[in-house]
Amino acid sequence: MIKFEHVGLRYGIGPEVLSDINLTLEPGAFRFLSGASGAGKTSLMSLLYLGRKPTRGLMTIFGKNVGQQSRKQLSLMRQNIGVVFQDYRLLNHMSAFDNVALPLRIQGQSEVEIKKNVEELLDWVDLGEYKNALPSTLSGGQQQRISIARAVITRPRLLLADEPTGNLDDNIGFRLMTLFDQLHKMGTTVIIASHNVALMDKFDHDRLILDKGKLSVHQPTSWIAEKMSGIFH
Repeated sequence: MIKFEHVGLRYGIGPEVLSDINLTLEPGAFRFLSGASGAGKTSLMSLLYLGRKPTRGLMTIFGKNVGQQSRKQLSLMRQNIGVVFQDYRLLNHMSAFDNVALPLRIQGQSEVEIKKNVEELLDWVDLGEYKNALPSTLSGGQQQRISIARAVITRPRLLLADEPTGNLDDNIGFRLMTLFDQLHKMGTTVIIASHNVALMDKFDHDRLILDKGKLSVHQPTSWIAEKMSGIFH
């Protein structure tokens, strides 16, 4: 699904913000991404959603060398990627329903199917009664949930989320993390950037840790503790 080999990224003539990144993810993997502010998380996510190409190294997504793809080819690849941005990026002239429905309309699905799927997902994120509301009339947390619903409505092959629970209470945050987990179990590859250690601890998924542009992989403490417990019993 994803393979980085000695990938580096720099802006202009400045120093590398990502350096010698090596990463391999099989289809259906789930990873949390964390690191201090300025560690390079946003830059790594921009590579993953094909917003940028690496300045060195080999980056392969869906079996294709990203550096060799044209703009049109990258655009087609993005149709298999769902993205939850930290700033939501909703279309303010469109209702909550139409924002979520947009990816399905681009795919050419029938309005009957769109209505069924969008209303079902809006109900799941507790926003069914706001389906006709414009984003500007909704709270930050509600806009966040609309953004998440739009990203997952097509069941993308790759789902990227940048702090998707940052403006949500713990209950809604856990429900949405459970939705991401269900998508992962259905075969979607999921990468979630988060600072919420308590929430990450509730799920036994490996963590990608960025530190000064360098990437390492850590297993969750709960998973390690469970394995060690099994060894000693």
